[in-house]
This record gives sequence, structure tokens and C-alpha cells, in this order.
Amino acid sequence: MTIAQSPIDFAAPGLSTQPAALNADERATRRLGTYLTLPTQILLAFIVIFPLLMELYISLSSWTPLDGRNWLYAYRYWAGLDNYWELISNARFWQSIGRTLFIMVVCVPVELLLGLGLALLFAGEFRGKRLFYSIMLMPMMVVPAVAGYMFFMLFQSGGPINNILSTLSGGAVSIAWLSRPNLALAAVMIADIWQWTPLMFLILLAGLLGVPEDQLRMATLLGAGPWWRFRLIVLPRIRAILLIALAIRTIEIFKVFDTLYIMTTGGPGVSTETISVYIYKVTMEDLQWSYVAAIALVILVVLSALAAPAIKRFAPAR
Repeated sequence: MTIAQSPIDFAAPGLSTQPAALNADERATRRLGTYLTLPTQILLAFIVIFPLLMELYISLSSWTPLDGRNWLYAYRYWAGLDNYWELISNARFWQSIGRTLFIMVVCVPVELLLGLGLALLFAGEFRGKRLFYSIMLMPMMVVPAVAGYMFFMLFQSGGPINNILSTLSGGAVSIAWLSRPNLALAAVMIADIWQWTPLMFLILLAGLLGVPEDQLRMATLLGAGPWWRFRLIVLPRIRAILLIALAIRTIEIFKVFDTLYIMTTGGPGVSTETISVYIYKVTMEDLQWSYVAAIALVILVVLSALAAPAIKRFAPAR
């Protein structure tokens, strides 16, 4: 009596056709995804690559709108790398970069620490949590131009800040906050911290809510205090979130404009002139568009280098 056997019974161990079929299906799925997203990819490439090439083209010339010609004719004003050499030798450019970096070094860590502290507080339960949560997010929802005007009024010589200081000191205080270089820069940084700490708080709170509660309970049962729970369990879980939050705020610091310009217009003098304000003045007042294109490309390269580590952490493994 013979027993019918399927072909699979006689196959050598490990020689199955199923993985090959799965790989073929996976390749077909990827091809289909590529075909479906191809129009969007072409559109995004046009949106990104075309302005970038146009910017590079203009940065290699001395063209400005004052020439009376379209930017397509910038090749008639070919200047090579002159704009980049001017950028390197321009002290005002480097001073604006220095101020931007100073604001970043001060504001971003303060916003991170305040946001982390508030996120740890709001990760627990307390009375009125929903109300305070809404209040915490309000500064972030204020239009930057409105925030700039609000802080401009607060830091006037006869404004609320001096009135509060007068009440606390028992004497008349009339500090010209926005007329003194160091004080004006401090006022700008206070405004930035007030408006963007809620963003840090929101990002970090989302990360904290993803920490497994069972691990925290187990650590508590084993005798770990709040600091050791934070250091050994919470911090490793939110390290990637911390990195992306720092990257977002670092990039945004380079773009801060509305609040600062309304408060000080970069003054007194150029004491609060950041790179964004400097670019605006050179573009709209001096009309040096080719020089500004060179600055924009340099800033793009720098910000890309700063953001690359954070983006790499979130890239899918292949």
C-alpha cells in the first residue's frame, strides 16, 4: 500500500519557494507604491529643486531688481564666487550669526528645561489639570507679530514691567529696556522663551505619556526614587524626542523675525540684529538679492547639518 506524497515532502530542508514568492510580492508592492507616489514626488522635487537651483544661479551673479531685467538674465551680471567672498569678509554678517547663536544657546536650553519640568508635572494627575493645560498652550497660539507688539508695550519705560519693579522696590523705576543693547536683547529672549516653551512642553509631554507605566511601578516597588526612575527609565525612552525637540527649536531660532523686528527692528543700532533680520534688511532695504541668495544657501547648509542627526534617528532601518 503506497501513500501519495506531495512534492513538498521530497524537497530538501530549507528549499521552499515561499520566501521567493513573498519577495516577489514585496517588490510588486514597492513598485506599485512608487508608481502611485511618482506624481507627488515629481511635484515636490520641482518645488524644492527649482528654487534651490534658481537661488544658486542668482548667488553667482551681481543681479538686483534695480537692473531692470528679469532674473533669467542674471548670467549677464556673472560674478562667480564674489558674493560668497563678501559674505566671509562681512563683519556685520558674522555679528548677526553670533547674536543668533547666543540667543539659541540661552533660549533653547531654558525652553527645554522649563518644558521638561512642566511636562513631568502634567504627566501626573492634579485638580484643574485641563484648565492649566489650556493656559499653558495659549502663548504658542498667539501670532508672533501680536506677541512682539505685546512685549514691546510691556517693556516700555512707563510699561507694566517697570511699574511692577517700582512696586517691589518701593521707588520709581524707569528702565529703558528697548533702548539699551544688552537689555533689549534680554527682552527679546524673554519674549521668545515665553512664546515657545509651550512647544517644548507639548512635544516632551507626548514623549512622557509613551513611557510604560508598569516599568515605573516596578521601579517604585524595587525602591527607586523619582530621580533614578527618571534617569534609568524615563530619560532613555524620551531621548529621541528630546533630540527632535532641540532640532526644531534650533532651526526656528534661525528664523525668528516677527517678534524681534516689532520689538526692536534689530536695534538699538544692530545690537539685536539676528541673521533673519539682517537678511530682511539687506533684501528689502539694500536690494542685494544675489548676496542674500548666497547667505540663504550657506544658512541652508548649516541648518541641514544641524538637523541631520535628529532626522537620522527617526529614519526607518533598512
